Amino acid sequence: MKLVTFLTAAGQQHIGALGVDESTIVDFTASSNAAHFRDMLALIDGGPQALDAARAIREDGNAVVISVAGLKLLAPVPEPRQMRDCLCFEKHLKQAMASKLLRNDPNKPVHPDDVKIPDVWYKQPIYYKGNRFSVVGDGADVEWPSYSKILDYEMEFCIFTSKGGKNIARENARSHIFGYSIFNDISARDAQAEEMLGMLGPAKGKDFDTGNVIGPWLVTADEIPDPYNLTMTVRINGKERSRGNSGEMYHKFEDILAHVSKDETIRAGEFFGSGTVGNGCALEIGGYVEPGDVIELEVTGLGVLRNRILGPKQS
Repeated sequence: MKLVTFLTAAGQQHIGALGVDESTIVDFTASSNAAHFRDMLALIDGGPQALDAARAIREDGNAVVISVAGLKLLAPVPEPRQMRDCLCFEKHLKQAMASKLLRNDPNKPVHPDDVKIPDVWYKQPIYYKGNRFSVVGDGADVEWPSYSKILDYEMEFCIFTSKGGKNIARENARSHIFGYSIFNDISARDAQAEEMLGMLGPAKGKDFDTGNVIGPWLVTADEIPDPYNLTMTVRINGKERSRGNSGEMYHKFEDILAHVSKDETIRAGEFFGSGTVGNGCALEIGGYVEPGDVIELEVTGLGVLRNRILGPKQS
């Protein structure tokens, strides 16, 4: 199922699933007073039984069905319980590091293949924790932070966990994935570059309202049998900017869950990002966003996440 969180005409937050033709939504919240249809985290917490109940309502001819047209979609999980974003694509890292070296010394260009990545990156997934309260969804305007002059998009996809666990074995990790979505990790590159000289971060390079964009929906894991063969396409103002594949992840989500859960309990409803696919941001290939630009991120089976850039703010 393609699960959504949306606002009704009366401004109430409901959850549901797309109909077969994706032009309608089966409204779970309006169709049942069950506690697990209160919001998406409640549905995830309800486990397989709640998901089976959702499937039954979707097939029920008496369920409340509404048109997608004119509805405001929120992020499928508007407030994840936790957000960790990883850096799992080697091509992205090499190209980003080559770009940084070129900025430091424009007279000495470095080919990405010649960039030396720290050994620790290959040994374990690297990640940071993001602001779970700055999440927005498909169609939302991204507000340009006032302290930044250089704004970038980042093409990623993500998972939400289905259940908690500690010291999860890699071979069991797939059972902890509830579903998949698209993630646009909006980045204030100038702020990020400056603050990370302090050997910690990122912070304000990532943390600002509307900076974490997730959507348009959450696709349950059963509909994505192979998450590592998905085409990931970026379009800016309708023109294709780049194309990559999820199979290029060096560390897979199973590796991430096994690593993060070492002596640490993770819970249902947590978010884990893949990191940026190779060529998936302007830092690598040039062409930073401008005010008014419309960014479209498309991933096979996960839909199209579309947002407009507002700003920059005037001081």
